[in-house]
Formats: sequence, C-alpha cells, structure tokens
Amino acid sequence: MLSCYLLLTGIKDTIITDCRKSEVWKILILDPFTTKLLSSCCKMSDLMSEKITIVEDLYKSREPVLEMKAIYFMTPTAKCVEAFIADFKPKPKYKAAYVYFTDYCPDELFNDMKLYCAKYIRVCKEINMSFMPQEAQVFTCDNPEAFQSIYSPHCQDKKKKTLVTLADQLVTLCATLDEYPGVRYKKDSNMENAKTLAELVDSKLARHYEMDDSGKKKGKTQAQLLIVERGFDPVSPILHELTYQAMAYDLVDIQSDTYTYKSKDGAEKQALLNEDDMLWVKLRHKHIAEVSEQIPKMVKEISASKKQPDGKITISNLAQMMKKMPSFRKQMTEKAVHLQLAEDCMKHFSNNVEKLCKAEQDLAVGSDVDGQKVKDPMRTLLPVLLHPYSTHDKIRAVLLYIFSLNGTTDENLSKLIQHVKIEDQREYILNWKELGVPIITSSSIFNRKPSRRDRSQEEKYNLSRWVPVIKDVMEDAVENKLETREWPHQSECPAAWNGSGAVSARQKHKASAQDERRTGSRLIIFVIGGITYSEMRSAYEVTQAVKSCEVIIGSSHILTPTSLLDDIKVLSKGPTEIFTIDERSNA
Repeated sequence: MLSCYLLLTGIKDTIITDCRKSEVWKILILDPFTTKLLSSCCKMSDLMSEKITIVEDLYKSREPVLEMKAIYFMTPTAKCVEAFIADFKPKPKYKAAYVYFTDYCPDELFNDMKLYCAKYIRVCKEINMSFMPQEAQVFTCDNPEAFQSIYSPHCQDKKKKTLVTLADQLVTLCATLDEYPGVRYKKDSNMENAKTLAELVDSKLARHYEMDDSGKKKGKTQAQLLIVERGFDPVSPILHELTYQAMAYDLVDIQSDTYTYKSKDGAEKQALLNEDDMLWVKLRHKHIAEVSEQIPKMVKEISASKKQPDGKITISNLAQMMKKMPSFRKQMTEKAVHLQLAEDCMKHFSNNVEKLCKAEQDLAVGSDVDGQKVKDPMRTLLPVLLHPYSTHDKIRAVLLYIFSLNGTTDENLSKLIQHVKIEDQREYILNWKELGVPIITSSSIFNRKPSRRDRSQEEKYNLSRWVPVIKDVMEDAVENKLETREWPHQSECPAAWNGSGAVSARQKHKASAQDERRTGSRLIIFVIGGITYSEMRSAYEVTQAVKSCEVIIGSSHILTPTSLLDDIKVLSKGPTEIFTIDERSNA
C-alpha cells in the first residue's frame, strides 16, 4: 500500500541509518514541504529515540549550536540551498551537516553547496520522496497552485515549469513504489496537458532507471500509469456526495484535515481526520445513512459493556457517561467525534441537501430513479432555481444542467445567469472552458457524450446513483479494455499486465485486509487539476473488488466543490500572485 510505511522505510533506510552511526545528539532542520512530509509518517518521539533532539525551520533565524551536528531534510530548490549555505557562511552554526534532498538536486545548486560548505558536509543524498502520502492509496504533489499555473490563460509562462515539477514528483512516487510503469494518457482534441505530462514522466522515468544505484537498467514492471485532465469528468467535483468523507469535506468547515467542534460544555475541540483514526478509516467511504446508524450502535455496545443505561444516544448523555468514567472516556472519544461530525452532516442534509440531491442525480445520470430518461433537463433544473437555495448551490445545479447537455447556447446561458443573479460572477460558469469543458455550443452541433457502464444493478441509494467516470476507467484498465485510440500509449507496459487474473470490479470477491501486501499489478492514476473524495473512494472500491490489482490515485491536490469553484472563478483574472512549488515558501 502507498502508506506511511513506505515513506518511513525510505526515511529509515537513509536519514535514520546515518544517524545511528553517530551517538551524538542532532538537530533536524526542515523546510515547509518536508515538515508536512515527515509529520505525515512519524512522531517527535520516533525522532527522539534516534537522538534527534530539536526540529527547526530552515527559513527561520536560529542560534548557533557549534557542538551539535545538523540534519537537513529539504527540497532541492534555490531558496532551500541559499538558506543552507547561509548557515555555514561566513561562520558555521553547526559542527557538521548531513544533507538529504527529496529529489534530484540540480548541478548548479549542488556546486554552490560544494563551493561554500564542502568541509562541513558529511553526507549528501537524494532520497526520491517529493510527493505527499494522503492516505493508504492516495497521494498529492501538495501543489494546489498548479491549477492556476496550468489552466489560467494568464499563466502560460508557468505551465511548462509546473508540468516539469509534477513529472519529477511522479517519478519519485514510482521510485518509492519501485515501479517502472507503462504510461498512457487520455487523448483530448482541445487539451494537450495530459499528453505533455505523459511525455515528461516517461522520459524522466527512463533517465531515472538508467542512473539507478544498482548499476543495472530496470525493465518495465507490472504497473500502468494513466494521466487524465480534470475536465475529463466535470460532474463528480460539483455533485453533492452522500458518502461520509466526501460529504463532510463539502458541507462542514474542515481545515487541514482538522475538524473543529464544540463539546457540550461549550469548549472548542479539534480532531484530526487521518489514517491514525481507525474509526474514520472504517467509516469514511460508507453512505451517511449507514454511518448515522452504525456510530450510535457502537456507542450502545460500549455502554452496555460498561453497564450504562441503553437509552437514546446523544452528544449530551455521551458527555455525561464520559465524565463519570475516566477509563471509559478514552474509548469513547473517537466515537463522540464521529457522532458529532455525522450529526453535522445530517443537519445540512435535512436542511437543504436532500431536496437538491434528487435534481442533481437526475441531471448527472440523465435518468430518474425509475430509469426513465430525463427528456427536458430544464424542467429538472427549474425547481432548484425557484427555491431559496444558496447562490453556490444554484451555480452547482446550473453547471450540472450545462454538463448534461454538453454545453448550451449563449442566449440560454445569459437567462440562467440572470435567474441565479450572478451577472458579476459569471466566471464560475464561463471559465470551465479553460479546462476544455464545453459551456457555449451552437444548437446545431451535437456533442456525443461518452458511454458509461451500466450500474443499475449496483444502485443502493436513490440519491447516490452517480458513479465517478474515473471508476469506469479503473475497471476498464484492470480488464485491459481501454481503447488505444482514446488512451494512447506513451510507453508500452508489459504484455502480461492483464495476465495475473485481473477481473471486473463488478464481480464480487471477498475483500482482503486493508493492509495486506498485494503481489499483483499496480494501476496508478494521476488527475491534472485536483481529485475529489469520491474519486479517491473509487480507488479503494476497485482495489477491494479486484484482488490482483492495487489502484493508487493522486493529483496536484485534493479539491472540494467550493475550492474548485473558487479556483475556476479566478482563472480569467489578470496576473496574480500565483506560486509554483519552487516558489511556494516565499508566499
């Protein structure tokens, strides 16, 4: 699995192993990216046990500690290298430096370091780890700014540099996974970004494995890397999702994976929603109806075991139980967090979202609950426009209407914009064209929509019938059914890609343990321009259904409907302060 285990192994094999060679206590110095990276996979106690006593910020002013050695874990950028040199010129701050780069360090930066700091550097290594593991099967490049750099017509000078940086990060992902995949991309007559990125990744992978430390040229492995643009599926990021994780991040204010809520006594509390929260991992892909049913059930089971009255479970009486029994408190805390978060989600659902969902699903799927085709999407949209929903919700519904038609006429769009009263915010809709999504079309032109898999037998909830398009792609790739015409090979993958017994994700298999080490092939999906929580869920669903293939999905960043609409809106603005990954720490 693409878990913290792999990152921790990489860090242990390099930084920690070198640390153990010396009994002296050391200082660890990090930049903003490596701070995030390291905190995603280890705790301060792990570092202390390896004789690392202080963790410092590379960019902040620090007092010299001449008797200590310093470990520098940083990205190979000009700013990082300048900060490093400043620590040893004109006078050294530390006894010696152990330098570890997340990626290949350009020669000119390396030469500058040698020129000024050679006598202090004991170790200088590149550990190929410039991506961010978000979950067991999800990664990002931690670069939300890439969206503007790639899609804004005012940032075309930054586009190539951003794609090169993303390619470098994808190569380090493949190296960490020890994969040399065949590379394919979704062909698009309007957009060239997927093709460009595929070419860059393929050439950089070839160069990386030619220069492998083992001295042997690595052959292709049983893996495929598929690259696709965000405009490939504009529906999934806009739809209201009713699975727990996607719903929570859409409707509740969760910042940096931290959920802030008020306990019954009015105190503000925070909970981190990550892989360490086993209940979150267990529930995040379930429908909110199941979550709302399961959490109180879990609480009741624990209450019964502690001889608590088996009454109705609410936040209030849960708080009372926790006060009475200190040993019981720890066991109940995570249940309380998710009981509160699920209640928050359901509050939003009951107020507005439930009524919206039927119209959204009909527009997205193109048919109603009974399978009857939606002949007039405007009749589906109109009740949403007439109801006092928020402007943002109406914009989402209008977009789904336009996507359902593959574009609308200029005249019709003007009427819709007037109806929603967003004459001064029309960029929310018009700027989708920068992603290659048809918004304005001539009524005489017929745009063919891609055919979808029939999932009518899989449908369990009427308000959750839509399935992300990327799930079709995952299943087709596993079954070796992707059309070469639509998904050209930048480089061939081995002929045996589908020879390991890969079968349709629709066929039922007994799901293997989440942390089981798979021996089959890997499918890596990279979406340019952000991935949604529903697309992340799809990677797990296909992996669980198909024993022989692990699906990993990633992007520059993870998006929510609100964050995407905000990014879309500013695409047409004049030059603004938008930073690439190399410049982000100056912001």
